[in-house]
Amino acid sequence: MATAEPTPRRTRVDAERNRDKLIEAAKAAYTAAGGPVPLETIARDAGVGIGTLYRHFPTRDALVEAVYAAELDDVTGSVPDLLRRHRPDAALRAWMERYATFVATKRAMAETLRAGWASGRIATSATRERIGAALATLLARGAEAGMLRADTDPDDVTVLLLGTLLASADTPGQTARLLDLIIDALRPKTG
Repeated sequence: MATAEPTPRRTRVDAERNRDKLIEAAKAAYTAAGGPVPLETIARDAGVGIGTLYRHFPTRDALVEAVYAAELDDVTGSVPDLLRRHRPDAALRAWMERYATFVATKRAMAETLRAGWASGRIATSATRERIGAALATLLARGAEAGMLRADTDPDDVTVLLLGTLLASADTPGQTARLLDLIIDALRPKTG
């Protein structure tokens, strides 16, 4: 007689909601603080107890890695929606703002992320590929519409963005002005 395979357990809806609230609270806390935040603060901001946090994320590293993965999914997955809602050049500019938030959050978790990269738990090449693919899509659509240069390498734009965001991290008004300059530099040459 054949034995039936056990049915995989599904995550309860409230447990999934709590996990999502913890990731959002951690993201907000790390971005605002610019560095490590007590786990108790994250649990309180998510509206759950510390035990719930530890059930979902047994270590600080696990929480940071989950925030990083969620942020990466969000920043790379936002491209289709941005292109539906905006002209390609405006979609790229909006994406740059979202990428700036991703970089700010990543900076706040840098120590833990470096350990994850060093151990191989987080693949940096996958991050760079996904960011490059998102940028390539935006740049290609902009070039097709005649709004952006067709000769731009997405990796060059990534480096330009990172340099800009890291150099202007403490001056938000400057960041916005510099992102506008990048958009201007990506417009087709005239004359």
